[in-house]
Amino acid sequence: MEERSDMREKLVFLETFGCQMNDSDSERMLGILKGINFARTDDPGSADLILLNTCTVRDKAEQKVYSTLGRYKELKKARPGLIIGVGGCVAQQQGEKLLKRAPHLDIVFGPHNVHRLRELLLEADSGQRVVATRLTETIDADEYGVTGSSSGEKAFVSIMRGCNNFCSYCIVPYTRGREVSRQSADIITEIEGAARGGVKEVTLLGQNVNSYGASGGGAVSFPELLMMVCRVDGIKRVRFMTSHPKDIGSELIELFGQEKKLCRHLHLPVQSGSDRVLEKMGRGYTSSGYLSKIEQIKALYPDMSFTSDIIVGFPGETDADFQATMGLLRTARFDNIYSFMYSPRPNTRAAGFDGQVPLEVRTQRIQILQEEQKGIALERNRETIGRTVEVLVEGPSRGNPLEMMGRSSCNRIVNFACPPGFEGPGCLIEVVVTEAYQSSLRGRAEGNH
Repeated sequence: MEERSDMREKLVFLETFGCQMNDSDSERMLGILKGINFARTDDPGSADLILLNTCTVRDKAEQKVYSTLGRYKELKKARPGLIIGVGGCVAQQQGEKLLKRAPHLDIVFGPHNVHRLRELLLEADSGQRVVATRLTETIDADEYGVTGSSSGEKAFVSIMRGCNNFCSYCIVPYTRGREVSRQSADIITEIEGAARGGVKEVTLLGQNVNSYGASGGGAVSFPELLMMVCRVDGIKRVRFMTSHPKDIGSELIELFGQEKKLCRHLHLPVQSGSDRVLEKMGRGYTSSGYLSKIEQIKALYPDMSFTSDIIVGFPGETDADFQATMGLLRTARFDNIYSFMYSPRPNTRAAGFDGQVPLEVRTQRIQILQEEQKGIALERNRETIGRTVEVLVEGPSRGNPLEMMGRSSCNRIVNFACPPGFEGPGCLIEVVVTEAYQSSLRGRAEGNH
């Protein structure tokens, strides 16, 4: 490899903060960079380009971005040709302020401008410091695409961007803009191409997938889009996230019984079990309404797994409010939850609410919540012992490289020893569950199919 030739392969170090939407955006960045002769490296010290794809939903994640960015100041001083960029929601929120805060920073670009990364790099190469945070109300056909997993059998597809809900605690509508849906024909074309490339499972992504097509673009409803995806040859499994409890309707619920490819897993963020808190959050449902939907789905599909998001310490949350959340947790019996301590975010209504809960109270409450959930998750996993589950194989087990791992339709991690005639990652295999742990299962493989 030539030392500094323009023809040499350059290296990019990319660090991602936040949600699956950010993970998908990072894969889009890597795809663009691959097309201009960049390869990924795990060593920022050897990189020609350092990118941070950021999240501002929680204050802790945002502060981590700033501290991480600060560590690269000396690298830039030692190698002035190094380009450093910040993308994602912190970039969208801060814009020009980021350039002032970090003089060693070259590029700032928001989620709506990921597809412009190549031209932004050309501007930075010419010595300019660039900010690209313009929000757009439409999605061009070339903005998005299928982003694959590292082993190639799974892919993530953004079907829409933005959010119209404006929950009082959430900054997403301000950083990702209002809801707009991609054209269904573009989505299907990309999924068909992914299937030809060996992808077996696709996950459709959106801040609120239930409202796909309702606010421009799309041309079909979300259940109709799901049916179209399920009919793509070669695709064996279809997942989606995230659903809003106030919008999930009977048509989508019934689809789980009609489409065998639709995975038995639903991520349905509840955020709180207190009706008083839910109203202040602007969520548009009650705890009893939420639980009735869970019970309806469980009655139809007993094997369905549920995951959720919960915020503790929302402004004004009392002990009684928190106990209501604990009661909902015990009733719903989620397979897993993503729990967060409330942190005020700029421009959100909740940041100005009275009754901000002290840090020590929030810390204690989240510990209680998480400990309770650990016990529930273990119980739920133990209920699967003796059952046969279909697993999409992803690769070697993290705990034992001589074994393989994959996920069941219910999104549970399953580890197993390779059977005779095993086809490798990407195949579907029947596994009898023999052991259960808090975050995974272990089983005996029965064979490919």
